[in-house]
Amino acid sequence: MKLIQSIIVQHGRSSLVRLIGVRNFSAAATPEQYDRRNYAINLAEYNTVFSSLTSQRKAFLLRDAYNDMLLDGIQPSRESFHSLIIGSMKGARLQDAFYFRDQMKAMGLVPDVALYNFLISLCGKCGNSEPAIRILEEMKINNVKLNGQTFICLLNTCASSGRIDQVKGIVRDMTAAGLALNKYCYAGLVTAHKNKKPVTDKTIAKIIELVEQSKGARSSMESSSTSAENQMNNISEEELYNIPTSDFVNRGGFLFKPLTVYHVALHACADLKNKQAMETILEMLKKDGKDRDGYITMQAVRCYMNCGDFDAGVKAFEDHISSKMPAIELYVTLTEGAMIGHTPKGMQLATETLEKMNARNFFLNSKMGSELLFAASGEKTGGYATANYIWDLMQARQVYVNLPAVEAYHKGLKDREIPADDPRLMLVARTLDNLRSERERNPPRGG
Repeated sequence: MKLIQSIIVQHGRSSLVRLIGVRNFSAAATPEQYDRRNYAINLAEYNTVFSSLTSQRKAFLLRDAYNDMLLDGIQPSRESFHSLIIGSMKGARLQDAFYFRDQMKAMGLVPDVALYNFLISLCGKCGNSEPAIRILEEMKINNVKLNGQTFICLLNTCASSGRIDQVKGIVRDMTAAGLALNKYCYAGLVTAHKNKKPVTDKTIAKIIELVEQSKGARSSMESSSTSAENQMNNISEEELYNIPTSDFVNRGGFLFKPLTVYHVALHACADLKNKQAMETILEMLKKDGKDRDGYITMQAVRCYMNCGDFDAGVKAFEDHISSKMPAIELYVTLTEGAMIGHTPKGMQLATETLEKMNARNFFLNSKMGSELLFAASGEKTGGYATANYIWDLMQARQVYVNLPAVEAYHKGLKDREIPADDPRLMLVARTLDNLRSERERNPPRGG
């Protein structure tokens, strides 16, 4: 059992906090004492807690809250399991999601097509297509009718494992069902070829061919109650299908959604470190009369930096911010790319980029800052200026730095034989001790 802290709900009580552990069911407890001890006392309140944990990105606590629900003698509803499985999907908790599925079936509730789609999507998020194929068989056994979203979830999940054979089979099934490929299908096909090993010249040629074939594909396959449910639960199609742009779908000034296939193809070029293919696709975009959005520029910068062409990466970055609205992700991408190899030139570029970012009043959040600090801490020689600057930026705004990043930064400081009473080293050491103590109190449960 874990500690659930500060679960904020908006249904009569402003803050419901309770220690999960061995409960005292003493009959002498007054109703007021019982109410203070429990963060939820009925089905509606537990369902609200599940949604709250998901919105706060605390999916690792869903199973504890569910177990408390059972201890309280409250029967979960179909809505409860939808919230639990959606939360597990968003938190990439594969084992928890299948546990909730099994619990649901044990209570006589057969998952509907929407829940099965969420489970298939989660398999793709975790890069494991085998359970998704078993889910498909289960759907057939339970006479659950597949919809268009089921096929696309399956396609993109198999694509995450590079299973070209399975992806082609899904495309054949879609065609047999009278369904045309939409942009998310083509995005899945691009991903499948990117992930197939080994990568060859044919891989790159096929990705470019798929971008060309995708022109004119519809944005969505169908409008259904499942789509309405996804919208109600704030699940975009990009998130459901594990498209790389899923974190940016609400950034209208940064992401132009009709360019999904271009986004995925350029993301693949950056991953494959192939700037020739990337430039070919950018030329196709230009011939189509489309402008680069922020995400496309981010992938172009990432590709150039991954290929070691820092000058081209800086130019792509500067061309964009000189003519379009800048975004912090561009600064972070250039900084991260500059630190590849930890060369003196690259580390200087990284520091200068962060300084420009700070001057524009862009601030690192916990995720960005922790990832950059971890990368910067790998510098073995030099003055450690980039890592120190990132740490100082985070401390100035009291932004949480995660344990791996603090461990890496502390190790880098220690390797430089800094005096034990150095204020920076002492602060980092205290922070590290606190984070390790917190982890010991609340060890992570496997997903």
